[in-house]
This record gives sequence, C-alpha cells and structure tokens, in this order.
Amino acid sequence: MKKYFIIGFTALVAMSGCKKFIDVNNDPNRPINVQESLILPAVETAISHSLFAGTNAIQVQHFVQAVALNQPVPNTGTYQVINAESDGDWATVYSTILNNLKSMIDKATADGSYAYSGIGKVLFAYTAATATDFWGDIPMSESLKGADNFIPSYDSQESVYTFVQQYLDEGIADLAKESKKQPGSDDFFYSGDLDKWKKLAYTLKARYYMHLTKAPGHTAAEQATLALSALANGMTSTDDALVFSYPGSAGNENPWYLTFLPGSTLVLSEHLVETLKDRSDPRLPVLVAPAEATGLYTGRPIGQNDLGSLEDYSIVAPFYGSANSYNYIVNYEEALFLRAEATFIKSGSVAAMPFYQEAIKTNLEKLGLSLTSANVVAFLTARGTLSDANAMQLIMEEKSTANFLNLENWTDWRRTGYPAVVKVPNALTDIPRRFLYPQSELISNPQSVQTAKMTDRLWWDGQ
Repeated sequence: MKKYFIIGFTALVAMSGCKKFIDVNNDPNRPINVQESLILPAVETAISHSLFAGTNAIQVQHFVQAVALNQPVPNTGTYQVINAESDGDWATVYSTILNNLKSMIDKATADGSYAYSGIGKVLFAYTAATATDFWGDIPMSESLKGADNFIPSYDSQESVYTFVQQYLDEGIADLAKESKKQPGSDDFFYSGDLDKWKKLAYTLKARYYMHLTKAPGHTAAEQATLALSALANGMTSTDDALVFSYPGSAGNENPWYLTFLPGSTLVLSEHLVETLKDRSDPRLPVLVAPAEATGLYTGRPIGQNDLGSLEDYSIVAPFYGSANSYNYIVNYEEALFLRAEATFIKSGSVAAMPFYQEAIKTNLEKLGLSLTSANVVAFLTARGTLSDANAMQLIMEEKSTANFLNLENWTDWRRTGYPAVVKVPNALTDIPRRFLYPQSELISNPQSVQTAKMTDRLWWDGQ
C-alpha cells in the first residue's frame, strides 16, 4: 500500500499564493480562493487524525471497555466526562472539516470539477453522521453560513440522517460525471480512484441504513433491505477499505501510537484482553502487545483505585499501534458483517453464515494469519457457526474485533447491546450512550437540547 506524507492544515495557507503583496481588502495570510487539491489532503488528515482518533474517539474506547487508565478513580474509565472535553472535536467537525469541505464542494461544483465535489460530499456525509452519532441533534441546515448566522439552530438527528443519505447519493452522482480536474496524490485515501470512492459511498449508505434498525418509524427488515441493495455496489475487497497511511517520521506518526506512547497512563483493559484469551482468538498477539515487565498479555481492570506499574500492562500491538500503522476508518470486513447482519434479519442465520465466516477470514488474513494454521482452524470451528439464537451476538462480537479501535463499535453496542458490557466498578453513572454538548456551544449558542445527559438515548437508539 502506498504511503503518503501528511500535509498539515497550514497547507491551506502556506501553499496558496496571493496576487497582490498588499491589499487592505484581502488578507494575504487568509486566502479566500484555495484550490481543491490543497483543501482535500488537509481535510483527510483531520478526519483520520483528529476525528477518527481524537479525544472523543479515545473516550469511545473507554465506553466499550477496550482501554483502561492507570490512574486513581474517578476518571474517564468510570465515566467522568465534562462538556469542555468535546470542544476540540466539535471545532474539528465544523471549523476544520465541514467548513473546508463546503468550500471545496462549492468551488468544485462551480468549475465543473465533479470528482472533488463528489469526494467532498462523501466525506461531508461521513463527518456529519459521525457528529450526530456523537451528540444527537446538531446544527446542519443553518450551519456553515459564517457571519450570516453565528447561532444556527439544531436539526433533529432524524433530519441529519436524511441529509447524510441524500449527500451520499449526490456524491455518487457527482463521481459519475466528467470532471474538469482529477485528484491524484492529493487524495491521501484513494489516490483519486473514483471507483473506490463510489464503493465507499455505497458501503456508508449501508452502514447508516443499519444504524436505524430500531429507530422510530423504521423497521429492521426495511433497513436491511436498503442496506443489502447498497452493498450490491459497495466494497468488494480489502483494497477498497478507507485507509490513512502514516509515514511514521517525527510529526507524522499514527495518533494511536502517540496515545499509547511509553509513559502514557492509558493501557488496554482486562475486559478486552481476557475476552480474546477466553476465546483462544489467534488475533490476540496481533492486537495486543505483551506487557513489557512480564511478557504476558495483561490488561488493567477498569475502575480500580490502586495503581500498578505501567510495564505490567499491555498496550496496542504494532499492527495498529506503531508510528507508521494504518488507520482503518472503514473496513471491507465491516461491509461483510453488515451483509451478514442484514441477511440474518431478512433470511435467517443459515443464509447469513457465509458472509459472517468470510468476514472473519478476511480479517484474519489481513492481520497476517494463515487460515490453515491449527489455532486458526480451531477458532473458526468454535466461532464459525450461527444459529437464530446466537447470530446477532456473534456477528457483533466478531465485527468489534475486526473493527478494533473503530468508532463503530460504540454505535453497534448502543443499537444491538453487543458486545455486552456492564457498568464498571466505581462508575459515576451508567454506561454513556452519547457525548455531552461542548462547553463552547453552551456559551455561544445555547439550545434546549444541550441539557442532554450522557446516559440519554439518541433518536435511533431504541429500547
């Protein structure tokens, strides 16, 4: 897989020229006409680095009990979260990503560069969906209007989901048009391969259809039908995955590597490590690094007051946790698990099983494991058979492992209850089902919905 060097957000400024040396009406340090090829790489970097692996993403790993803090309680692991902790991710969503994508889409549409507008709409939909899955109701129809509206109203999550599907459809349509400009090396995700962008868009459509299997006004069968239709045009191999590659040089490291750097108080949880061990999961050594002091796979219990030695606990292994690891933002395996879930809803466990088994095997091979090795064969025998009684549980459990460190694991738990987790010792509240609205919004744009508690259910999070 080709590696790309990261262009920082200053690329939007530093790489843009000005026609006049001094112009009182045009600030040379804040260009108003930035090329699509300069906006796209900075936005993609922000999505991978700050949205997929930022502050809220780390908190998600606490909520699904994948990580633990070697700190006295209360802490994030016992659900001590404050509004201000969402300030940075909210700014990333609106100021860094959506605002710049809107500029790119508007410019690309005006000059007939539909490849860029299509990519922009797919990324816009992904970001908007991620934001509403974080917070619920969010500004959308009145957002990004600059000085025209500093206090946009909030749109319902239901209307945001409608917008997301509409924008994915528009993105697919734009990607099929003749384009004046074509992305290349400025596209860090797919190097301008528009077929892969279209497959991603259809896979995201399926993902967001399945999010609504318990939403008011929707049925699981209806959503499964829509998802299967979208997946017919979705990802077809691991090469289609939405992946961000990090060079690993200073300043260009994978953010999960930085999160688990030696000396950090964040380690993997006992819940995650013991679950993999109990299942004799051959992926254990690929996902989990042995503890430095003991050489054993050891997670820290969540919610304990006592402090252990950091060297006694495991952190993320190099496949996901090295400086030059890839961020797998949307996996091909997810498409297969979505197909398995939707097929189970429509046609039962026997029909779903081939897609479920293919998803597990695809993930094992991606992680470098041989399907013919004895431990893999034994694992597939133990975990490979679905019944109507266990299908949803097994699909979600295996999807969670294949989606290691992915935001989707929290969404899947909220909508299905799997993989099962229980409230940790010394918890300050029940397991969070949403993020608190950022303090910056409470001050600058107060809305009635901002009183929501972390344990309140989102619109699609049916009982």
